[in-house]
Amino acid sequence: MSGVARLLFGRRARLRWIHLVLGGALAVPYVLVGSVVIGPATGFADVFGSLPLQLASFAVGLPLAAVTSLFPLTRPLESAAVRWLGGVDADRLAPGPARTRGEKGRTAAWFTLHLGFGGIIAGMSLALPPFAVTLIVLPVLAAVRGDRLGLPEVLDHAWALTLAPVAGTVSLVALAGCAAGCGALLARWAPLLLGPTPRERLAAAEARAADLAVRNRLARELHDSVGHALSAVTLQAGAARRVLDSDPEFAREALAAIEDTTRRTVGELDAVLGVLREGDAPGTAPAPTLAADLDGLLRRTRAGGRRVSAAVDADPEALPPLLSREAYRIVQEGLSNALKHAGERAPVEVRIAVAGGDLEITVENPVTGPAPSRAGGGHGLRGIADRARLLGGTATAGPTPAQTWRLHARLPMTPTPTRGPA
Repeated sequence: MSGVARLLFGRRARLRWIHLVLGGALAVPYVLVGSVVIGPATGFADVFGSLPLQLASFAVGLPLAAVTSLFPLTRPLESAAVRWLGGVDADRLAPGPARTRGEKGRTAAWFTLHLGFGGIIAGMSLALPPFAVTLIVLPVLAAVRGDRLGLPEVLDHAWALTLAPVAGTVSLVALAGCAAGCGALLARWAPLLLGPTPRERLAAAEARAADLAVRNRLARELHDSVGHALSAVTLQAGAARRVLDSDPEFAREALAAIEDTTRRTVGELDAVLGVLREGDAPGTAPAPTLAADLDGLLRRTRAGGRRVSAAVDADPEALPPLLSREAYRIVQEGLSNALKHAGERAPVEVRIAVAGGDLEITVENPVTGPAPSRAGGGHGLRGIADRARLLGGTATAGPTPAQTWRLHARLPMTPTPTRGPA
């Protein structure tokens, strides 16, 4: 019983009732225009004194409503109303104006249905409650007055007066049922008539995919840049602390490297945050590349006492900008892994060469600590795998028979970006 009461008088039912009454209010101007047509056509001056003429005026006004629904704002406004009052999920409705003929036709059908059902329910909401209340209180009034109150002869009978409150209550329940039923029908039809077309769904999906790609790319940039900086600064600070008294010159170099690392990282962080801030222009800090920044990356890594050897058998200046940027990030992440997982005295070898039309990057170090996750498992190595795949290349990482950890990436010299999550 409580479920039926909630279905007829619950919050959702009441909001849908309001939605229908709003539709009835919107229908009033069209009914007035219809009465101007029906009055002269039938020869009756008082159109609203006759229920059939009122319904005829209503029928004439609905086609006019369908025509005016072609205005661009109709679909956005109706979608907002049915979302807030009808309880329809926003992702099932099209927020923008109707543009194609099919979209305009479906919007016109919805607007006509909304005003049609709304006009009927609004009229019932105005007429039935006073009638039902009269029936409910009729036995009391008849007993107090002691006369028929000018009512129909059928109410002279005692059984009729006894059943009058029941009839009045049933009328109110019937009104609530009609409102709930019409509201449920409109809520069910709204996605069909106001929902996005396949073209709009595809555009929304592409927009979400593009937004996700940007977010993933920015997340990789933050991870690679900030993660490497923290690892490098930690190592450099530790090295400076250990030799502060015995080798002040080395300590000064380590502190200078810390300053340089943090300054560059703050610049890169500002650039990424500039992209994240809606409406802001991207940051001005340029993305690091092999050609411009590899030497500095190696120098800052060595400043922490790490032995890093680099063999570059390629001309970084000749690399395409996109390839140079992604290759730098791969080398940076490889060095970050070495800083975190290799021993303090463990050497790190970096090899960059061109072979078979591909740029090959190898970062190798002895395994003396916990090994990083394989590519695809940890955030950094998974980012390397994503970068390589999006350029049409491959990346692998794992232990070797020689008890070393080896990161190897092969990138085409002419990148051919692939589609997929970035």
